[in-house]
Amino acid sequence: MSDSPDNEAGAGASDGTRTDASNGDGAGDEAGARDEAGAGDTARARLEWRGSFTSAEANLLHAEAFETRVFSDEEWDWVALTAAHSLGWVTARDAEGRLVGFVNVVWDGLVHAWLQDVMVASSHRRSGVGRAVVAAAADEARRAGCEWLHVDFDEEHHAFYIDACGFTPAPAGLLHLA
Repeated sequence: MSDSPDNEAGAGASDGTRTDASNGDGAGDEAGARDEAGAGDTARARLEWRGSFTSAEANLLHAEAFETRVFSDEEWDWVALTAAHSLGWVTARDAEGRLVGFVNVVWDGLVHAWLQDVMVASSHRRSGVGRAVVAAAADEARRAGCEWLHVDFDEEHHAFYIDACGFTPAPAGLLHLA
């Protein structure tokens, strides 16, 4: 799954856009901590809360981030699913407008929100983009009145979520349903 929250997200703008995220300190990004190339390089990305994206873009980024096949828009319609079930999402786009980062924020409609599918393109891993999308998601969940932001992750991403993003370790359970 997916660096220090200081220096990353930039100031939030009232229109939902944020200043560029840049120059991570070397900690990894969710769904991409395995990337070594470019570690320490500066990557710039424009963040937007509830930014526009296509299901095709999200499916390509998901396949790269989670090392799976590319789903079709009919199989996984990100636009419809996020519109129906999410508090919001954060998009990160590079200077050419490519989707290089994404996180979905689902919620209970009251005080709890959850990060789902934190994704960073391999070209932008270890650059602070993952940390920036998580910080933006936390800011927006807080603005919506949420008191708690939850995330679950594989152990290999502990340093990212706990050390870099400031989550507190907590016991949780998982029940496989399929």
